[in-house]
Amino acid sequence: MTAPATRIVLVDDHPIWREALERDLAAAGYTVVGAFGDGESAVRAAPALRPDVVLMDLMLPGMSGVQAAAELVALDPAVRVLMFSSSGEDEDVLAAVKVGARGYLVKSARGAELLEAVRRTAEGRATFSPGLAGLVLGEHRRIRRDEPDPAAALTERETEILRLVSTGRTSRQIADALTISYRTVQNHIQNTLRKLQLHNKVELTRWAVDHGIADDVPEL
Repeated sequence: MTAPATRIVLVDDHPIWREALERDLAAAGYTVVGAFGDGESAVRAAPALRPDVVLMDLMLPGMSGVQAAAELVALDPAVRVLMFSSSGEDEDVLAAVKVGARGYLVKSARGAELLEAVRRTAEGRATFSPGLAGLVLGEHRRIRRDEPDPAAALTERETEILRLVSTGRTSRQIADALTISYRTVQNHIQNTLRKLQLHNKVELTRWAVDHGIADDVPEL
């Protein structure tokens, strides 16, 4: 059976630009399930459209791209927002990342670079234009220096199970791999969720990637 195509929502207030992006993405095999000229419309439609990736302009009428990204991530923490903007200013990039955007691409990028960024974002991989990745990494390091590390609260077994969760394994598969009971695995996962103040395995996986416990987000 062929895997379903990645579902994409476009948000850009320039109709010609938006239509060109839609054509390019469709030609590359993606399913564009919605295209909007403002953030409010995209946020309202997202629960019904269930996008995997949202390609979001930064400068929008009314609700900004950063505000819309924050709303979309709040509605569905699994959604992957890729900001696509003419601005490469540090404060714009960091504002987008802080609300949950998974990547940031400037509009001077070539078409092939955009398609590659969408592919990486759909796979759960962080994607930034050249020069911006170092900025984001530096900010993450600064935050980690200034804040207590939540990973220090995890036991060795909880960290081991978290790493396996981030590979997409089920609780039963983890129990078999570690030769422990299913209930024990579940207890460890619940304890980890409580300590990290998270809600589900999707958030656990994202946290593991962001904190270097997992190398990348797997295809689940």
